[in-house]
Amino acid sequence: VVCSQEGKLWDAMKITACVLGTGLLIFTALVNSVSWYVQNIWDTSGHFWQTTWLKFYYRYEGKEWTIFLLGAALVPSLAFWCFNGILMVADVTGKPTFITRYRIQLGKNDPVDTKKLRQAIYTALCNQFFISLPMLVPMFYIMKWWGNTFSKELPTFHWFLVELSVFTLIEEILFYYTHRLVHLPLLYKHIHKKHHEWTAPIGVVSIYAHPLEHILSNTLPVMTGPMMMGSHIVSISAWFSIALITTSISHCGYHLPFLPSPEFHDFHHLKFNQCYGVLGVLDYLHGTDRVFRQTKAYDRHRVLLSFTPLSESIPEAPKRVE
Repeated sequence: VVCSQEGKLWDAMKITACVLGTGLLIFTALVNSVSWYVQNIWDTSGHFWQTTWLKFYYRYEGKEWTIFLLGAALVPSLAFWCFNGILMVADVTGKPTFITRYRIQLGKNDPVDTKKLRQAIYTALCNQFFISLPMLVPMFYIMKWWGNTFSKELPTFHWFLVELSVFTLIEEILFYYTHRLVHLPLLYKHIHKKHHEWTAPIGVVSIYAHPLEHILSNTLPVMTGPMMMGSHIVSISAWFSIALITTSISHCGYHLPFLPSPEFHDFHHLKFNQCYGVLGVLDYLHGTDRVFRQTKAYDRHRVLLSFTPLSESIPEAPKRVE
C-alpha cells in the first residue's frame, strides 16, 4: 500500500513538473516574442522621432532659446488650451452630453458661471505669461549648463520612462508639502483661498491661483525634475504637456472614461483639508486621506473602463430622512 501511494505521488509530481515545465516554456516563448515585437515597434518609432527631431534641430540650429521656448512654453501651452477649450465648451453649453454626463459634483457648474470663467481664464493667462514664462529664463541657463538639453540625439524611450518616474516623484513631494504650507491659516487667507473659490473646479482652474502659489506649488514642482536630471528639451516638452493635461484632468469636474481619475483632487476642493498630493502616496503616509477613504468618492477613484458614469454605478448613499 505504501509503495502504491509513493508511486501515485511520484506520478503526480512528474505530471506537475511536466505541466509546469511546458507552461514555463510556452510563457518564455511568448514573452520573448512579445519583447521582440515591442522592441521592433520602439526601434521604428524611435527612428521616426529621431529623424523628425533632426529636421527641426537643423531648421533652428544655433537658436537654442527659440528651441527652448517652443518646446517648454508653446507646445505645453497649446496642449493645455486645446484640452481645456473642449472642456470649456461642455462647461458653458452643457454639450456634448458625452462629456457632461460624467460630471462628478452633480448640479454644480451646470452651466458654469461665465463671469467666474472669464476671471479664471484671465488669471490663468496672466500666470502663464507673467510667471511661468519668466521662470523659463533661469531654467534655460541651467539646462545649457548641463549641456544635454539641445543634443542632436534624442533620449531613448526607456530613459524617458526613468526620467518620467523621477519627475513624478519630485512633483509629488514638492507639491504635497508646498500645498499643505499654503493651507496654513495665514497663507490660506491671503494666498490659497483664491484657488479654492471653486469648490467644484473646472479644468482651467488648475492654474487659477495667486502668483506666489503659482510659483511654489504649480511651477517649481514641475520644473525641478528636468533641471535636476539635465533633461533633453523633447523630454521637457513632453513632461510639461503631460503635467498640464493631468492637472487639468484632476480639476476638470468630469470622471471621463479611460482617463486618470479626478475624484481625489475634486474631493480636496469639496472638503479643503483632505487629499493634498498628486498621487496620494504622501496623503496615505500622513493620514490626510482618511475621510476620503470612507466615502463613495474613494470607491469611484479608479480609471473608468466602461461608458457608464460612476455616479450611476456607484451612487451616493441616500440621505436619511429625520
